[in-house]
Amino acid sequence: MFSRRTGWPLDRNTLTLEIECRRAQGLTVIDLTESNPTRCGFAFDSRAILQALSKPAALSYAPDPRGPRESRNAVAAYYEERGARLDPEQMFLTASTSEAYSYLFRLLADPGDSILVPRPSYPLFDFLAGLNDLEVVPYPLIYDSEWRIDRDGLAAGIERADRLLGVPRAVIVVHPNNPTGSFVKPEESRALVELCRRHELAIIADEVFSDYALDGRPRPTHAACDSVLTFTLSGLSKISALPQMKLAWIVVNGPEDTRRQAIDRLEIVADTYLSVSAPAALAAPELLETRHTVQPEIRTRLQQNLAEFDRRLDLAGSGARRLKVEGGWYAIVKVDRDSSVNDDELCTSLAREDGVLVHPGHFYGFQEEGHLVLSLLPEPGIFAEGIGKLRSRL
Repeated sequence: MFSRRTGWPLDRNTLTLEIECRRAQGLTVIDLTESNPTRCGFAFDSRAILQALSKPAALSYAPDPRGPRESRNAVAAYYEERGARLDPEQMFLTASTSEAYSYLFRLLADPGDSILVPRPSYPLFDFLAGLNDLEVVPYPLIYDSEWRIDRDGLAAGIERADRLLGVPRAVIVVHPNNPTGSFVKPEESRALVELCRRHELAIIADEVFSDYALDGRPRPTHAACDSVLTFTLSGLSKISALPQMKLAWIVVNGPEDTRRQAIDRLEIVADTYLSVSAPAALAAPELLETRHTVQPEIRTRLQQNLAEFDRRLDLAGSGARRLKVEGGWYAIVKVDRDSSVNDDELCTSLAREDGVLVHPGHFYGFQEEGHLVLSLLPEPGIFAEGIGKLRSRL
């Protein structure tokens, strides 16, 4: 009765059951995976947000496949602050970056074709690709004092896809990656462009966390890349910490002829769905402006929790170390311990006996045991208590 593309295993895992059991008993759960900014105690400009959603123009329906021009102007101004001068006609508003991915998969690939995605990275890619009948080909990120793209591994992935799977159509890069917090380095970006040009692949650059460099140093955006077909994704979910507003965008760039063809086709895809709500789209200029107040607060929180992380974990004596993170909202603990205890067992015992929730690395595609992933976003008191319990368990 149901399609193969939705044939996912639906049983809840042991970690989820442990957390549900604690909550059902009224026991405390210290959630060190919390990444919803609206639940982390930040001071939002509520007045500006609510006023932005009350524009009279939202009472009439004036559909535009790309979204209201004034909203795209605001997105263009955001990129100009980041050093990229772009035409609003290169932009499409979507309800989310997940929807943006689906638009691009439909634009670029036929059923059975393949896309290349980084590993470790966010597990959503497997679901999005599967729903669009595409094959996922992972390429490795490797760690040696810092994270970097395994360029040989990426090239081998493209060749393997071309030989054994569907035609490779695009390479996804996440800048900075989730959860490794690693930016694409300039030399990696140049090599990626050359590789995609040679194999006629598009680049899909997910930059939702790009405003959160922990050293405060802005990184270049892929939106300015005009030498190969490039789609840059971002949105209000992270930029303004407003995931509930459901507003994101695609920036299209590349050689003029290819870019124009992509825009023309993407306009039909967007026109078919017209999914962005008028109140959210029209509020975009004001909602983008709120980033100037909330981002400094979030960056302070990230730096504070990272410092507390290092202080409380006492890395020299815990048999664990924190891997380098450059940006984003996550951190990774590398645990050096008895390999007979796997990450699932460690995370489950943390949940059952200490009430602390962290994610095992395999949730994000880590191939080796000994990786725990946690968020740097929780309120400082909660974060410190959770890290203290984690330290005791290790």
